[in-house]
Amino acid sequence: MRVLLTGSAGFIGSHIADALEASGHDVVPFDTAPSGASGHTAPSGASGHTAPGSVRLDVRDAEAVARALRGVDAVCHQAAMVGLGVDVYDLPAYASANVLGTSVLLAEMARADVRKLVLASSMVVYGEGTYECAVHGTVRPRPRAESALASGVFEPACPRCARLLRPGTIDESAPADPRNVYADTKLAQENLAASWARMTGGSVIALRYHNVYGPRMPRDTPYAGVAALFRSALLRGEAPKVFEDGLQRRDFVHVRDVARANVLALEHPSYAPFAAYNIASGRPRTIGDLAEALAAACDGPRPVVTGDYRLGDVRHIVAAPHRAAADLGFTADIDFEDGMAEFAAVAV
Repeated sequence: MRVLLTGSAGFIGSHIADALEASGHDVVPFDTAPSGASGHTAPSGASGHTAPGSVRLDVRDAEAVARALRGVDAVCHQAAMVGLGVDVYDLPAYASANVLGTSVLLAEMARADVRKLVLASSMVVYGEGTYECAVHGTVRPRPRAESALASGVFEPACPRCARLLRPGTIDESAPADPRNVYADTKLAQENLAASWARMTGGSVIALRYHNVYGPRMPRDTPYAGVAALFRSALLRGEAPKVFEDGLQRRDFVHVRDVARANVLALEHPSYAPFAAYNIASGRPRTIGDLAEALAAACDGPRPVVTGDYRLGDVRHIVAAPHRAAADLGFTADIDFEDGMAEFAAVAV
């Protein structure tokens, strides 16, 4: 299969390129990063390891996209501006890279009659995860109030009785509830892709990545993931600073597992116009667990729990990965301890 891979020079995209080539597919790389770029997030999601043959290309450039689509059988769309965002002034950049860029790509796919798309989505489309109230059962909490966070009350409260909630796992049937600009744009990508599929007869598999980590992860950028931020601190000889109380639950999944999920999705004979899948390990950990594991692997200082917080962060988001196992044959292979030891040992 000949696959156009956007974001091919990025952290996740470069691993997907490797996995596709190892599976015998022909990769057409497409990224904003020029050859040799590394380490910093570009507006359309380019960072890290540049795939062979990659030149500076932007998914917002319709002519460049049209040229790249010639002779292509499928598209794997990874290009995006990532991270929570620093402030409100990031809004135009996120909307341009993620929403406009995806719109241009989909329009050109329609013109080229390319009808198979694997889309990099994210757990952030859910907002908070699933919670149980002792009185009212399953509920979706409202965004956490700054007054509660400032007073050290981090657990979400029941929207009906204000009791603190017990977290559970979330599956793909949960309604979307994005709570920051990145999440807004990832959900917009899913909606645009679903509309494209209905209008063209195409098919979309959206992979909702949970907390991805591993080699080539960007460092020293405010848009990096928490694992990269902790590792960067340790490489400077500093203690990782853990927000809130460190008990926030996440699902950490290794980038090579994510790359394999993309290959399985591209090879899957999907007939539905749109399907979404959690790509996760199914084995939740806390942010404190992550910081402790990296500090131990780096032989660095113990983490410091600061009590600080960021508005827009969710408290707990843990995936139910069963649909991906049943439909795509995907389960994560790399366990947390081995993956973190490898991640800590890689300087960049």
